[in-house]
Amino acid sequence: MAREFDVVIERDSEGYLIASVPGLAGCHTQAKSLDELMERVKEAIALCLEVEGDEPESLEFVGIQRLRVA
Repeated sequence: MAREFDVVIERDSEGYLIASVPGLAGCHTQAKSLDELMERVKEAIALCLEVEGDEPESLEFVGIQRLRVA
């Protein structure tokens, strides 16, 4: 059964793309290209689901907000 997960992607100061899956605690990975990142995040999700065992908490994606704090 196919499942869907939201993935947050950011770029660090060295140019790496960082992917985080908010619905799975500790599910993160990184890569230099988006294609490589997508393959790696699929692997990371599979591993997290294997370790977690139970159904992960279902979160509803609302959006992303950027805040500037002085």
